[in-house]
Amino acid sequence: MRVTLVHPAGFNFVPGQPDFSVLANRMPPIGIMQLASWLEKFGHSVQLHDCLGPYAPPTTAENAEIVLATNPEMVGFSATTSGFMDAFEIAAYIRERRPEVKIVFGNVHVSSLGAPILEKFPEIDCLVMGEGEGAMLELADGKPMAGIGNLIWRNETGRIIVNPRRDRILDLDELPFPAYEKLAGFPHDYHLPLFAYAKKHGATMITSRGCPYTCSFCDRTVFERQYKTNSPQYIYDHMKYLRDKFGVWHINMYDDLFTAKKQRVMDLCELLIANPLGMQFNCAIRAGHTSDEMLAKLKKAGALMVSIGIESADPDMMERHKAGVTLEAVRETVHQIHAAGLRAKGLFIFGMPGETPETVRTTSDFILSLGLDEMNMTKFSPLHGAPIWEECVNDPTGDFVEDWRLMNCLNFVYKPEGFETREEMDALYNWHVKRFYDSKGYRRRFAKRLWQHRWSLWHVLKHLPETIAAARYFSSNKEQLEKAKREFKLHPRQPVGLKPMLSTDLQIDNIVSMSPIKLTRREAAKQIIPVVYEASACCTPPAVQAAV
Repeated sequence: MRVTLVHPAGFNFVPGQPDFSVLANRMPPIGIMQLASWLEKFGHSVQLHDCLGPYAPPTTAENAEIVLATNPEMVGFSATTSGFMDAFEIAAYIRERRPEVKIVFGNVHVSSLGAPILEKFPEIDCLVMGEGEGAMLELADGKPMAGIGNLIWRNETGRIIVNPRRDRILDLDELPFPAYEKLAGFPHDYHLPLFAYAKKHGATMITSRGCPYTCSFCDRTVFERQYKTNSPQYIYDHMKYLRDKFGVWHINMYDDLFTAKKQRVMDLCELLIANPLGMQFNCAIRAGHTSDEMLAKLKKAGALMVSIGIESADPDMMERHKAGVTLEAVRETVHQIHAAGLRAKGLFIFGMPGETPETVRTTSDFILSLGLDEMNMTKFSPLHGAPIWEECVNDPTGDFVEDWRLMNCLNFVYKPEGFETREEMDALYNWHVKRFYDSKGYRRRFAKRLWQHRWSLWHVLKHLPETIAAARYFSSNKEQLEKAKREFKLHPRQPVGLKPMLSTDLQIDNIVSMSPIKLTRREAAKQIIPVVYEASACCTPPAVQAAV
């Protein structure tokens, strides 16, 4: 079958203006690249289109025409929440022009919401929940949809059917390397976050699926509770492939938690030390769950920087949203990272339930005290499949604007009780960012490594005209832009209030993680015994039976 896979651009708040975020970071869409290589392994013809790519046009019609020009029999969209409406508009255009083309949506948004998406968007033929390789292959092979696990579809009468979840891929080494060669402009016109790498060109890899922890803000509907990894040899071969075929010399490991299996990390480091590739990489670790030995091995193997999810410096916020991580462990881990000669990057979230101006100032003080080499603070966006979703939606004291396009961690769609206005939140956010990057400690550390970042500096200079034009536009139109933001209207086709269709296991997980008192899984399961699934309306879900 001829299949075209699409990565939507998402929403740019200022119509008619280019998306300047890609000047600082343009990452390859690993998900559809992995699906492409998998489908081609079994004889199907696959094309890719990245709507955030270097040669992508700005309008829906132009992007849709590029997809249609590939003459597809099936088009698959991989869409996050913020990218869903953009993907839908392209899909609707294709449906009108070529009604015979099968249109499939996957990724986190449809995995968490499920069947209600098909009900509200009849232009979409079916949804793939969770891991996509098995369902997409069977669709491309023409297998009857009733027998395809992970699929949500309509039968001949228009009734929406939710098929059972299929088993996860247990051995990720079965997957071929992502189809980097199908991505126009890779690697030269894609780049990692500025000043986060010293060697070019850069690329991204994902060497595991899932996460063994249950933070309140993370959606787990795609990979659910299972944590699976590539082997050290596979990762080494993958890195070597990127170096030898594409001239890539730096890798960002975008695993949720790269070091969750410590022996895997140690074995990979031994391979990279014994047979050096001359490459560098960045990865994520968990505070309090590492060692001096591991960090020393990472450094010797080529690691440049490691990231730590910290989220907040308020103890109550940490206990509520990042259980198992303490401020003392964070401080000690940063000290260990620096002692090993690595850079430390802290990851924080602003605006979760319980946040106040005081907790933000506490976090800002803590960040400056750590001596971090880099910092990223995102604006909290609730995710439909995360434990915290129901709290945000039903919070009588908070204020939640459920506009999917704005749920990209760049807008304060949720306002906690502790703040009067979103403008207050934006002002405090901007204060902290300026405070961090203007601090003497950061400037001193940045100046010392400036020459290492000559490729980032060259990139900034190369795009200086666009950057200046953007700055002038936003400064001269500030009042109009603020007015447009306040009066921003919901997309006419976006529904509000859809209930996430979580699996039984995830419902149990969410009850356990969000309960103010400690519950066992058995006790949590008893709370959802009345839940009935359309696919098995005659009985209690098996996961509940097993728990009780």
